[in-house]
Amino acid sequence: MNETRPASMGAFWMPFTNNRDFKASPRLLVSAEGMYYKDVDGNIVLDGTAGLWCVPLGHRQPKIVAAVSEMVGQLDFAPTFQMGHPAAFDLAERLMDYTNHKFGHVFYTNSGSEAVDTALKMALAYHKARGEGGRTRLIGRERGYHGVGFGGLSVGGIGANRKSFGPLLPGVDHLPHTHNLLKNAFSRGEPDFGVELADELERIVTLHDPSTIAAVIIEPVSGSTGVLVPPKGYLKRLREICDKYGILLIFDEVITGFGRLTTPFAADYFEVEPDMMTTAKGITNGTVPMGAVFSKQFIHDAFMEAPAGIELFHGYTYSGHPLACAAGLATLEVFKEEKILEHAASMQPYWEDAVHSLRGLPHVIDIRTIGLVAGIELESIPGKVGARAYAAFKKAFADGVLIRTTGDIIALSPPLVLEKSHIDELFGKLRDVLKNLD
Repeated sequence: MNETRPASMGAFWMPFTNNRDFKASPRLLVSAEGMYYKDVDGNIVLDGTAGLWCVPLGHRQPKIVAAVSEMVGQLDFAPTFQMGHPAAFDLAERLMDYTNHKFGHVFYTNSGSEAVDTALKMALAYHKARGEGGRTRLIGRERGYHGVGFGGLSVGGIGANRKSFGPLLPGVDHLPHTHNLLKNAFSRGEPDFGVELADELERIVTLHDPSTIAAVIIEPVSGSTGVLVPPKGYLKRLREICDKYGILLIFDEVITGFGRLTTPFAADYFEVEPDMMTTAKGITNGTVPMGAVFSKQFIHDAFMEAPAGIELFHGYTYSGHPLACAAGLATLEVFKEEKILEHAASMQPYWEDAVHSLRGLPHVIDIRTIGLVAGIELESIPGKVGARAYAAFKKAFADGVLIRTTGDIIALSPPLVLEKSHIDELFGKLRDVLKNLD
């Protein structure tokens, strides 16, 4: 493996990156194991973000590495259009077990963005299949992140992600976000205020007519916008309103799925069952790209009532890729055999206390925690939104800790296999960073 600096970095147009700033002082990772990365200079970096929210079991997990290595030597690729391979079916059954059979079917994609666009298309096609083709409107939420496909951008609510790409999909509306610094600052778990914001869906339904609305899609916990935790009762109220008007409810669990809240999914944590659920990231421990849409049985059955033939004209070349399926099967085995969720739950109180111990440090105006995720909001420098947190990101990396920032919010989401010593290291270094931040 090449662990030296590349001869040139000009050709790679990097995603979601300040390319000019990065290439002036690059941060190059060359290996990883467990809770740590190693950079090109040999420095060890504690992973406080599980890669990009996607490595719940830690890096270079031996059972996953072995499973992928075995599969690539056996079956490098197999199409799933009008044929298949055993691992794709085996993984689907195991995923249904993992949801405690709350869902009936899984449709494979290659990413969270593709999973979102797939779920939106399924929602539209479902209503058409059952004779309600007038239900074409989709409802997202302000500050929501649903990937970078045109469907996900349209229902998403992060302005910077949308502004360069034209009008996007028509017939989309947005619920207000639930972030309230005045009433809910420094909350642990679900904040007390804001359940009434769910009733905004009633206003949108009245405005557009319920017979025109196909689906509502939200992140149970908004991750990429800075860890926004739903108020108590909020998700259950949305479920009630959707049921009242025959609207499908989609949970985007690309970030919250596979243990981030110490439960299999956020749906389990909040005890609210959506009609569909989008997943990715942790489904293969980040080893091989994969996403999936989980659907209730009744949605699948509506398509099976059509005349014989292809029921859904949708899919991807790499849907159910053999290597991804091998990684997914091994990931689920590790979750079960090594009792990862139980371990994560045992670490959660220590994690929460450590995060909230940063209260009172310079520029910290809010801290939000739930499960093994945290958002630390910093006061913005006037006229330079995001500059302060980005400075913290670069200083933390130089000090041997990987954090993630969005605007002036630090988001933390470590691998679920962390121990108390890792928590102490992470927050000891982050405390020093924040103390010395301009």
